[in-house]
Amino acid sequence: MSWKKAISQGQEIILATSSKIGNPRAIVVISLGLFNKKLLIGACQMKRSLKNIKENTRVSIVAKYKNEYYRINGRAKIYSSGKFFEIALKRSEPPLPHHAITINIIEVFDLDKIKRIL
Repeated sequence: MSWKKAISQGQEIILATSSKIGNPRAIVVISLGLFNKKLLIGACQMKRSLKNIKENTRVSIVAKYKNEYYRINGRAKIYSSGKFFEIALKRSEPPLPHHAITINIIEVFDLDKIKRIL
């Protein structure tokens, strides 16, 4: 499954969020990999994206592996302590995250084949 490789630890991915009134925000983040079937991301300097996630937990990710592109939709949750936060600290390089974000993956689309694959 190449989509899992596209979001493996160390991969650059695009995280898109939206405010409660629909203002979009897309940023480049580094994946900290999958943990318990959830994508883990460390939040270092993403103030607006964190605010958006607090208002609207729906997120979308665009990821690339070799010449294959994927869109992953899910629900995000923010942690400032606990298991996921500790894992994010261990898997991150400076600057260290102030929060950890987990994304419960709901759908995966192969953008080249224009087809839902999960």
